[in-house]
Amino acid sequence: MTMYERVGELARIRGEVLDGVPQATEAQHAKGKLTARERIALLLDEGSFREVEQLRRHRATGFGLEAKKPYTDGVVTGWGTVEGRTVFVYAHDFRIFGGALGEAHATKIHKIMDMAIAAGAPLVSLNDGAGARIQEGVSALAGYGGIFQRNTRASGVIPQISVMLGPCAGGAAYSPALTDFVFMVRETSQMFITGPDVVKAVTGEEISQNGLGGADVHAETSGVAHFAYDDEETCIAEVRYLLSMLPANNREKPPRSTTSDPADRRCERLLDLVPLDGSRPYDVRAVIEELVDDGEHMEVHERWATSVITTLARLDGEVVGIVASQPQALAGVLDIHSSQKAARFVQLCDAFSIPLVTLVDVPGFLPGVDQEHGGIIRHGAKLLYAYCNATVPRVQVILRKAYGGAYIVMDSRSIGADVSLAWPANEIAVMGAEGAANVVFRRRIQAAEDPDAMREQLVKEYKAELMHPYYAAERGLVDDVIDPADTRWALIGALAMLRTKHGDLPSRKHGNPPM
Repeated sequence: MTMYERVGELARIRGEVLDGVPQATEAQHAKGKLTARERIALLLDEGSFREVEQLRRHRATGFGLEAKKPYTDGVVTGWGTVEGRTVFVYAHDFRIFGGALGEAHATKIHKIMDMAIAAGAPLVSLNDGAGARIQEGVSALAGYGGIFQRNTRASGVIPQISVMLGPCAGGAAYSPALTDFVFMVRETSQMFITGPDVVKAVTGEEISQNGLGGADVHAETSGVAHFAYDDEETCIAEVRYLLSMLPANNREKPPRSTTSDPADRRCERLLDLVPLDGSRPYDVRAVIEELVDDGEHMEVHERWATSVITTLARLDGEVVGIVASQPQALAGVLDIHSSQKAARFVQLCDAFSIPLVTLVDVPGFLPGVDQEHGGIIRHGAKLLYAYCNATVPRVQVILRKAYGGAYIVMDSRSIGADVSLAWPANEIAVMGAEGAANVVFRRRIQAAEDPDAMREQLVKEYKAELMHPYYAAERGLVDDVIDPADTRWALIGALAMLRTKHGDLPSRKHGNPPM
């Protein structure tokens, strides 16, 4: 056989691998799902994909496996570019063994993860697999262990993004939970440890796959999914957008973008967006959109723990992470879930050198037996720990009220904010004036001929003495009280000054954050 014939044979094999089995492809499309290669083509720049171990086959025997040895072994791995920047990817091919993970399949994933860590480039997994390949037994389980170990080693080193595009159970759900971001597609993707059949057998409860672990469940109830979309094309396009805001690794800064939005643009609309009355709600997203470049931001966990907003945006072309109280939901209080949400976001931003902006309008922590018994103390401490541990530039802006421990936790100067700014309507205190007056002046109010009138008078006195807008500034706890319209300019100036900030933590193996 000549070299030309060998090359022809190689071309024929590659053609078979790329085309796949037509019936299997049709079945995948009939479910409203794309194939692994179609998904990779959407994710990466055209023509940039370089596949690794395309001709890999399993070596397992028994249960008929020795008669079925397809190339790729059900996973496509390699690298390419997104907007010209290197990204590594692996995609389960549901057409082969239902995307189930066997020893060879896992080894391919291990290799591409090791390559991503060594190259210092993001890793995207396109998940559409049926869990461990039962026919391969414990070898398949060990394969998952190797993935989990590498997920953990890569954590905080390179961005890891999991895109759920089909049913993923058991071990297939744990790897995404270890990554930085989880994307899901409604109707076609699910995540659960045990499926509906097992749930019914053990508990007697009947539930559908989507009801148990669908995109909306994880985006709204469990908090497992950071983003949920209606179709694969939109989902993968948003993954590309997210990658454009993240650095390649923890040794680089996030990519800068040019903008036509002036840095000194005054935001006059802010004077009308936030009511002076601290009890009146408003949507803090409108404040964020007024401040950031071109009003664009990418909200993380948009539908879970909604009393806090966490979002990525740009200010004068530089990426920032924004944590903002949301008075439209539960008056903006911190509860168990919002504390967890904000803490993880702060840790993510700190890991990847993304400066933090905290917009504060918080009445405190949510009171209640359920919250106390559910561990609001340790969950609130997670957010406190995350901020105290963060060495990136940190700027706090107090929009309106900031009461009690929640004021401290939301990146106050006392826990390390580099710059703290406040609007003229700010109220910083241990608690609201009404509650404070009832505690401090309880006896005077009870002894008064008209307790209601006395309470009203003492509330005014307390506000005038301890809650006026310049009280914190007079004590150096706020660096400046600013015109709300100047907030964008003030943020950009503070972050520019802090761009060369270098913070050192004590020498240690690692901290022991609250559980």
